Amino acid sequence: MPTNSQPFSAESYFATQPPPQALDNDVASAKEFVARHASAGRRVVLVTSGGTTVPLELNVVRFLDNFSAGTRGATSAEYFLKAGYAVIFMHRQFSLQPFSRHYSHSTNPFLDFLEIHNGNDLPQITIAHDKRRDLLPVLTAYKAVQAAGVLLTLTFVTVNDYLWLLRAVSHELSTLGKNAMYYLAAAVSDFFLPTQKMSEHKIQSGKGNLSIEMDQVPKILKPMVDEWTKDGYIVSFKLETDPSLLIPKSRTALERYGHQVVIGNDLHRRKYEVVFVSRKHKPNSHTAETVVPEFEESWLRIPSSPSTEDGNVKEIEEDIVNELVRRHDKWIQTGKSSL
Repeated sequence: MPTNSQPFSAESYFATQPPPQALDNDVASAKEFVARHASAGRRVVLVTSGGTTVPLELNVVRFLDNFSAGTRGATSAEYFLKAGYAVIFMHRQFSLQPFSRHYSHSTNPFLDFLEIHNGNDLPQITIAHDKRRDLLPVLTAYKAVQAAGVLLTLTFVTVNDYLWLLRAVSHELSTLGKNAMYYLAAAVSDFFLPTQKMSEHKIQSGKGNLSIEMDQVPKILKPMVDEWTKDGYIVSFKLETDPSLLIPKSRTALERYGHQVVIGNDLHRRKYEVVFVSRKHKPNSHTAETVVPEFEESWLRIPSSPSTEDGNVKEIEEDIVNELVRRHDKWIQTGKSSL
């Protein structure tokens, strides 16, 4: 195990941290799903969604959590399905999911859609008349997706679950080459407590201050690009609270990891504004064969109170996915992520 001065590499992490119990079953499901859609010539996108926890004990009572309800991932998955992709939706357990996200227990409770009619026989349950218009398109899309078998859901809870599952699913998707996209919208913990450092039982209170030294979660984008994915189109996200850091840190990520796109979003504007940061390649002035990498930024914005022609609320994820589909088309045709 790395010392305090040597952070975990991806290799050392997987060599020392145990895999989740459900990993083999999840891999088998992903393998079958990818093979079926590969034979149909369909593109597949892996959407990661929600936050990861960091357990503080082996018998977990306390843990650190990450800010994310999975809204962007669940919403984007729906639009990828609409665009004709098969979707592996890898999400935090109990976070928002495609289609059912419209009926969150706190904002739009599904039970409010139901009515009870008492008759001579057993009471009958129906959908309230004024709710049917909103429910019908969601239910229709959900049933079509289920019938076509184009959505596979996999769950994680801890950052350890996430890392193992991401690596395993990436390996399965790599067989698709350029027809695979990786849309990494999950909010992954930056620090974790290695298994070897955890207390077996609940940390006891009443002993004064609690001091825990954590290790940095390994940066997995580099091995993902270099080893796991084989020509896949990789999209990562950068969330910042300081807008001035958004583009510089997105550029740094592209330089460091070598993937295709970073989507930057400010915490307070993320529902209405994002920036696509990518590398463009131009021949230099001396020879057409020498490539000089440059960066370009493309902003995508919608009104802060958006609505569509039918009166529904417009979601920025629709435009994000449409732009990524366009860029993925070009990536497949040319192997370049520039506009």
